[in-house]
Amino acid sequence: MDNKKFKSGFVNIVGNPNVGKSTLMNLLVGERISIATFKAQTTRHRIMGIINDDDSQIVFSDTPGVLKPNYKLQKSMLNFSESALADADVLLYVTDPVEKNDKNNDFLEKVNKMKVPVLVLINKIDLTDQDKLTELVEQWHTMLPKAEIIPISALHKFNVDAVLKRIKELLPESPPYFDQDQLTDKPARFFVSEIMREKILLYYDKEIPYSVEVAVESFKEDEHHIHINAVIYVERDSQKGIIIGKKGYALKKVATEARKSLEKFFGKPVFLETFVKVDPDWRNSDRELTNFGYNPD
Repeated sequence: MDNKKFKSGFVNIVGNPNVGKSTLMNLLVGERISIATFKAQTTRHRIMGIINDDDSQIVFSDTPGVLKPNYKLQKSMLNFSESALADADVLLYVTDPVEKNDKNNDFLEKVNKMKVPVLVLINKIDLTDQDKLTELVEQWHTMLPKAEIIPISALHKFNVDAVLKRIKELLPESPPYFDQDQLTDKPARFFVSEIMREKILLYYDKEIPYSVEVAVESFKEDEHHIHINAVIYVERDSQKGIIIGKKGYALKKVATEARKSLEKFFGKPVFLETFVKVDPDWRNSDRELTNFGYNPD
């Protein structure tokens, strides 16, 4: 008879922008929970993905990339990242061979003071060689002496199973926090807006993706279909024109790609209506940020 105790805990993923946190999260959870694109600041919220098995429940949490905020939206994003330090049972600090190690010393100092296990995951190791990797490991040992250093490649799925095995060893004994069939703490509407925002990040250049927020005004699901009305908010009329494009072509393309991804995500046909509205300076408005699910202060 198996007398092993059940383990459960929060495993929070932090790090600077563009190091592969969302790609790693999706790989660990096995579901496409966090959007992952090549652009920085893709993740704006703290998103949980849950793995259940017979003897454990791991609650992963993806967070926005750590940066020095220039406006209230970025301040809220930093709050999400710092909150991940407060309630972690295991912390995954993701870095890569490209970024400068001392990019965010203030945040690293907070990580260094943590009492829970910290795993430094050096991602994208295919971008370096063995000598440079050895040097990088030594540098991280100096900066975070209590942390375990694990080289990985999320893109090529190298060493990710070893990370998962180590996480399970480090989890505290605890009953599960969520139902066994629950994949995430976010509602369906949240993933609609995230998937649409991903398409905007992929299809538009320069400042446009960072000036955009998506609000789902209507989400109606029956046994066979889902009907969605979504509004794309921008800050200026000129941005509205770019989002819509000539004869509406650009908006139609984004909506079509979003609909395909939504149908794959939800497993049923989706009818998607999209509108574009101007909301000046929403990134600095406490009221609007609260409406969009952020926590400005």
